[in-house]
Amino acid sequence: MLHLRNKALDELRSKKPHSAPKKSTNVVEEFGSMVFGDRELREKLAPKTYSQFRKALETGTTIDANVADQIAAAMKDWAMIHGATHFTHWFQPLTGLTAEKHDSFLNFSHTLQDRSLSLNFSGKQLIKGEPDASSFPSGGSRSTFEARGYTAWDMESPSFLLEGANGAFLCVPSAFASWNGESLDMKTPLLRSNDALSKASVRVLKLIGDKQTTSCYSNLGCEQEFFVIDRGFYLARPDLVACGRSLIGANPAKGQQMEDHYFGSLDRRILAFMQDVEWRLWRLGVPSTTRHNEVAPSQYELAPIFEKVTLACDHNMLMMEVLRETAREHDLACLLHEKPFAGVNGSGKHNNWSISTNSGENMMDPGDNPRQNIKFIVFLAAVVRAISLHGDVLRNAVAVPGNEHRLGANEAPPAIISIFMGTQLTEVIDSICSQFTSPTTTQDSNVNNQPTKIERQQSKLILGVNAIPALPRDASDRNRTSPFAFTGNKFEFRAVGSSQSCARPVTLLNAIVSESLEYVADVLEQETKKAGLTEPSNDIIQSVVAKILIAHKRCIFNGNGYSEEWKEEATKVRKLWHLKTLPEAVREFSSDKNVKLFESLGILTKKRSFNSTINSL
Repeated sequence: MLHLRNKALDELRSKKPHSAPKKSTNVVEEFGSMVFGDRELREKLAPKTYSQFRKALETGTTIDANVADQIAAAMKDWAMIHGATHFTHWFQPLTGLTAEKHDSFLNFSHTLQDRSLSLNFSGKQLIKGEPDASSFPSGGSRSTFEARGYTAWDMESPSFLLEGANGAFLCVPSAFASWNGESLDMKTPLLRSNDALSKASVRVLKLIGDKQTTSCYSNLGCEQEFFVIDRGFYLARPDLVACGRSLIGANPAKGQQMEDHYFGSLDRRILAFMQDVEWRLWRLGVPSTTRHNEVAPSQYELAPIFEKVTLACDHNMLMMEVLRETAREHDLACLLHEKPFAGVNGSGKHNNWSISTNSGENMMDPGDNPRQNIKFIVFLAAVVRAISLHGDVLRNAVAVPGNEHRLGANEAPPAIISIFMGTQLTEVIDSICSQFTSPTTTQDSNVNNQPTKIERQQSKLILGVNAIPALPRDASDRNRTSPFAFTGNKFEFRAVGSSQSCARPVTLLNAIVSESLEYVADVLEQETKKAGLTEPSNDIIQSVVAKILIAHKRCIFNGNGYSEEWKEEATKVRKLWHLKTLPEAVREFSSDKNVKLFESLGILTKKRSFNSTINSL
């Protein structure tokens, strides 16, 4: 037995890095070379046609059939130049993976006399596909004999090419819905949540004086952790092959002693693999920029630049696919399970989230000019309220079986959803709250605890002038035990599992913040009307923000989330959500509070599709 082990190790040591051919060494030339996006549309379409497409995209109106035909023809011609013979609607059903049904560009005439071959891709084929909808996890939401489903082209996400050994095929990012119009995928709720966030954000911005912003959207940066091991070792372990994690065996000879793997020099074979992954991602337009060794042996991380959330979610799904496929070509195995090995750190996917306006202004950025602080502090108050009231929703967002092995351990935050703000920003929030002597005037009927009463009366603080001092980008230390941490100009949702689609956590996060922004807008309008004004004054804005923060700052915690004292304080004193297990989280999700939340925003309904869509996401 020892002889066989030594032989296997000798073979492993003799393996050389796999070198992959690259068409160019120029990153600028290669980046996005396999993507048919806005630049290609502008180049290949007539100006009038391109303008009609942009108008339909920006206004949400139906695209003209003639415009669709021209776009489809341009896509087909471009794809065929790159060796494509087929196209597919690339969608994200409730499996946590992507799905595709390939159709060729081949077309024959319909007359018996003339069987001539032509190559065609019509606007109708581009806009709508029809895969079977009965055998996905959502199939049980309908009768067995009712199987029709549709894929619909997502015009916001660019089409791209995936290459195989014998050619390429065109992928058209799409949403997936049933014949009844029920969402059967990850993307449809995500798109709806982004629309809800935009509507609520614009409404609040107009009330506090921003008349220029016409739309908003969430941004996302996904830090992807994963394990890579030799494929021979992987295939020798039936538990890894079948379950993605170890179920048998002994502890490794070396675990995380001294944690010298973290940020260590990349092994040459791993470096070759990651370089190959990056080139493939760059050609697909995925802006991957960071690579490094993670804490556990054989654990690594890739991270991209921030993008609009719908595109970022598509790109993360592509990243996971490219990691798995490229690993096989390098005689390696990529493990995306949250906890593939006992006794060492598991893998997560930190979702870095923020809100931007159509002009590019980040609402989560405190800014250097105190006069801009008003937007930041109003949106910050809305986020704090969202986490305070809807921590159960975010807990459900990360309730997947693999992640349950990881939450609350030394590499992942606990199941209690709280916010880390850092010392400086917490002091600012306390200062704003201290202007009011009583929280009882809050109009939020959903609060289920009584926060500490503020007795001290101080002079008024005028928001938008000097509410917050200029904050450096990193105003505080990091807190790796916090599930939701403010990190300078964004929030980092640290509890997401490595194998998860980002669409589900972001959909739920967008939803609870949208509901909170709508609440802020309602109260501002009510207080303005009560004061006999046409627009909210600084005093009204200050009062509304302070009351929200007083009522909901219970969810702000900067300490050690792993401690037993925090668990006691969070549940018994602060009355925060603490759903310890996956079944608890899933059961809570379909509560009346949450059904009302999603129905009011138009993201999901109480039908069977509500539970099947969300609980299976």
